[in-house]
Amino acid sequence: MELLFANLFVVFAVAFVLLLLWAVPVRLWIEAMSAGVQVSMPQLVGMRLRKVSPPSVVRPLITAIKAGIDLNVDQLEAHYLAGGNVQRVVGALISADKANIDLAFQQAAAIDLAGRDVFEAVQVSVNPKVINTPRVTAMAKDGIQLITQARVTVRANINRLVGGAGEDTILARVGEAIVSSIGSAATHKEVLENPDVISKTVLEKGLDSGTAFEILSIDIADVDVGKNIGADLQTDQAEADKRVAQARAEERRAMAVAQEQEMKARVQEMQAELVKAQAQVPLAMAEAFRAGNLGVMDYARFQNMQSDTKMREALASGDEDDSTPLA
Repeated sequence: MELLFANLFVVFAVAFVLLLLWAVPVRLWIEAMSAGVQVSMPQLVGMRLRKVSPPSVVRPLITAIKAGIDLNVDQLEAHYLAGGNVQRVVGALISADKANIDLAFQQAAAIDLAGRDVFEAVQVSVNPKVINTPRVTAMAKDGIQLITQARVTVRANINRLVGGAGEDTILARVGEAIVSSIGSAATHKEVLENPDVISKTVLEKGLDSGTAFEILSIDIADVDVGKNIGADLQTDQAEADKRVAQARAEERRAMAVAQEQEMKARVQEMQAELVKAQAQVPLAMAEAFRAGNLGVMDYARFQNMQSDTKMREALASGDEDDSTPLA
């Protein structure tokens, strides 16, 4: 029984020591003290209780103190609890200090919490970077299409990082300005001969207003000649006019066909009326015979007149009808 109690005591003792070592990072405290950073044991234990990683606060603080940056534990711990990146903020402060850029801790923390990489922003402020625009397609006044790509050299503006627009806005504005500049050119040859005109025109527009960057230069990297948009538009217009003319001609032809059919119908109606009238002639002659108004000699003269009429029609048409009886 005594052996069992002894073993339990050893287990609890070991667990207590491990818990104490976890709650009180002695090694980290020794590092801070050796570096001249005043961090007390209660502060380290308080970080553990507040779920703050002591190494993520103390080690960046040691780096800052060694670099001559005046910071304290409370500032870094508050930034850590706010969800910021302490190591990145400290790196940005050190880089800004070495480059003689005025950057306070509050400003750096605000930039970091805003979602921007403050360390990269300081680097871009010191060493400007080049942004390649996508290929921009525009058309000059002569209808020739030009495909352009530019390189924009920008430098980060520390004072406008919070609330300033990003790279996408810069690219959109530059593309719009390139399209406007090419569109105002009389011919595409002017742009090909002097592409620097585009750069000068674009720079004069102040495209970096309201952005987190300052545009240093805009260089035209490539200009290619594309399609003849003006000729294509004229061809399309001519094709459209042709189709309209064909449609109108087809409409007129359909109207002519309809009129022809209408005239044929009228002729057929007249022929039918003529046939009816001719059918009434024998009946009228028979009635005249019965009434004594028409004699045999009168009927013979009528037949001779019909024969003469048919002969004259045959001679006029060039055909002779030998079967026609003569008077």
